[in-house]
Amino acid sequence: MPFNPDHSWLKEHVRDIPDFPKPGIVFKDITPLLANKKAFTYTIDAIAHHFDRDEIDMVVGIEARGFMVAAPLAYRFTAGLTPVRKKGKLPWDVRTQEYELEYGTDSLEIHSDAIEPGERVLVVDDVLATGGTAKAAAMLTEQCGGKVAGIATIMELSFLGGRGKLGGYDFLSLISY
Repeated sequence: MPFNPDHSWLKEHVRDIPDFPKPGIVFKDITPLLANKKAFTYTIDAIAHHFDRDEIDMVVGIEARGFMVAAPLAYRFTAGLTPVRKKGKLPWDVRTQEYELEYGTDSLEIHSDAIEPGERVLVVDDVLATGGTAKAAAMLTEQCGGKVAGIATIMELSFLGGRGKLGGYDFLSLISY
């Protein structure tokens, strides 16, 4: 039986925080979604259902809210879990990728040995905005020799056009603004 593709009810569990982290930005806060057992369980199940057809060897969680979704997905897939973090946060040999976001630039890092060549990797974050963060994490995955099986987020800010940066990747977002 197919999973219900209408995930819009999850929006009830996302709080708007105006002018955060800077004036003019409306931050989408997922902490109410994480705190609601029905909404959080549904979120993990819906993402896992979409990628069940793939054998996932590794789940990459993007700092920091992506970690909260990546960990239960890795457990669900019986896969490894590896963090992609902001520059300077990982303690060992790293690969670095710079990217643009909706209000500046930044860079992400991954341990150079985090992904085995040929591993199928699911990249996970809480939100897709301009697409820079997800694209950078996918590029880091590929630099390590992994194959990106897909990219998943809880939500996307579609008005920022981030999906367009993800090319041929299988991309899933449960809700869109």
